[in-house]
Amino acid sequence: MLDRRNFMRACSGMGLAGTLFPGVLWAQAAAQGAKKITKEMIDSAAAIADVPIADEYKEMMLENLNDQAKGYEEIFKLHIPNSVDPAFIFDPTMSNTKYETEKWPMKMSAAPKAWSSNVPRNLEDLAFVSVHQWAELVRTKKVSSMALTEMHLHRLKKYDPVLKFVVSLTEERALAQAKKADSEIAAGKYRGPLHGIPWGAKDLLSTKGYPTTWGAAGFENQVIDEDATVVKRLDEAGAVLVAKLTLGALAQGDVWFGGVTRNPWNTNQGSSGSSAGPASATAAGCVGFSIGSETLGSISSPSTRCGCTGLRPTFGLIPRTGAMALSWSMDKLGPICRTVEDCALVLDAIYGPDGHDRTVHAAAFNWDANLDWRKLGVGYLKADFERKPEPPKEEEDPAKTPEEQKKRDEQKKRREFARARADYDRKYNEAALAKLREMGVKLIPVELPKFPYDAIRVMLEAESAAAFDDLTRSGRDKLLTSQKDYDWPNTFRTARFIPAVEYIQAARARKLAMEAMAKVFEEVDVIVAPTNGSQQLVITNLTGHPSVILPNGLRGDDAPKPFSDDPGDFSNAGGPGTPTSITFLGKLYGEAELLAFAHAYQEATGFHLRHPMLA
Repeated sequence: MLDRRNFMRACSGMGLAGTLFPGVLWAQAAAQGAKKITKEMIDSAAAIADVPIADEYKEMMLENLNDQAKGYEEIFKLHIPNSVDPAFIFDPTMSNTKYETEKWPMKMSAAPKAWSSNVPRNLEDLAFVSVHQWAELVRTKKVSSMALTEMHLHRLKKYDPVLKFVVSLTEERALAQAKKADSEIAAGKYRGPLHGIPWGAKDLLSTKGYPTTWGAAGFENQVIDEDATVVKRLDEAGAVLVAKLTLGALAQGDVWFGGVTRNPWNTNQGSSGSSAGPASATAAGCVGFSIGSETLGSISSPSTRCGCTGLRPTFGLIPRTGAMALSWSMDKLGPICRTVEDCALVLDAIYGPDGHDRTVHAAAFNWDANLDWRKLGVGYLKADFERKPEPPKEEEDPAKTPEEQKKRDEQKKRREFARARADYDRKYNEAALAKLREMGVKLIPVELPKFPYDAIRVMLEAESAAAFDDLTRSGRDKLLTSQKDYDWPNTFRTARFIPAVEYIQAARARKLAMEAMAKVFEEVDVIVAPTNGSQQLVITNLTGHPSVILPNGLRGDDAPKPFSDDPGDFSNAGGPGTPTSITFLGKLYGEAELLAFAHAYQEATGFHLRHPMLA
């Protein structure tokens, strides 16, 4: 049998240990069941790794392959659980990053006077009001937490067969919490605006007594018998957990082991993801608010699709203890709500160090609904707002087979629809800028720094493959529901060919991008961006900056119809009667200013007051 340890030592002696080469060569030999590595194998591996090997080195390497193989297998045999983070910490802060450390009392907006009047007999008539409005009704004892909880549980059961957003109802837990909340409020122990309010957790947050499935086939019965930090903190705030909500398998998309989570505005479409259930259930008025997560669009995309208001906070603001890890340097938890202020109320309850997640800074979040947002410097991505869809390009090479031609025709139709939708949606982006100017905002043109972001994103792929190494090596990745070329099983396999050196080089390039972004935010406090702009989503997830995504109007009857009517097809989006969104970006740990500005825009437009008409 081949001696992997000596083989790696030989590669190290030639300066190759950090490259792709050794792993590729070893995989080739193992796959062929070889007892001896040949020069031909070395040639093939070297070609993949782009590492030229002279013949005399090949001879030297072959001479060292003679004992039993161990190598990386020893680490694999440790069976490291997903909850163990690497011995390195990503920190988005730069030397000039500043943030508040002193906590002040929260300053909410005034509760609407209408809530002093009689409450409708049927609480479902108020299913789409804000958390802030529900809180006032609960605080003044006009509505009990028990009645509120039972109403939301009823709606979850009623609409789940269509929208498929529930993994587990936490009914017994919820009713006990609601009873406790009513008892405490009656005794004068009011915990704050989340007290007695029903909420839903993305099912990558561990919860005692219930499965935590990560949305993935093969994990349906997984129980992690502890509460995630955010679950504990929402318990302390008096919030009532009514459901574990769906996510696309292992935090990708909206396809999970139970089907496809749907968009309440158009149930023929998926809700997008991976925070599929949280966005769908919040938009459908089935929870007061929800907690989602984002690594690269998983709050932004479903919030846009479902017409919610989502906050992706600064990396290192909310502890991820008890949450499934996908990328230790990019994962973030955040609220998905119906209003900006609701996001602020939830953020206030869940942020700050917990003594376990080592990435979390001791930054303070001080919500002030009356903050003078007019004093903020506001930039906008001028080039992205003015960019027009590119004209179609002719195929250079003719298709060789009918199958190839069919695939090309489908791809062409997808591109045509994407261009048509982008062209149609420009008017909503332009209207947002016009409204901001009408509000008295002086918009400053800015550009985000240019770097090879798609290449830097290899860090996410490498980290995710490490997080689920056992899934790939055991072959259990075949259990996952979706197996397309862009799904995790293929990504995890491909990521094993990423050189360690190139991962480090990507991290170094990322540092340059972070420094460049810091300079951009020296000039402004907030940046207005098209949600589907060219690179803002990738850039800000890599640099750790926060964003808030909020509704920006509904498409009209003349909107281009989606290319596909398959709910599991990611291109089945948009179309008549579906929501659009706008995105505001903020400074690191600048959530107070970012949310205050977004709150002002939301109040000026009122798009958040619209909701889907469910049967």
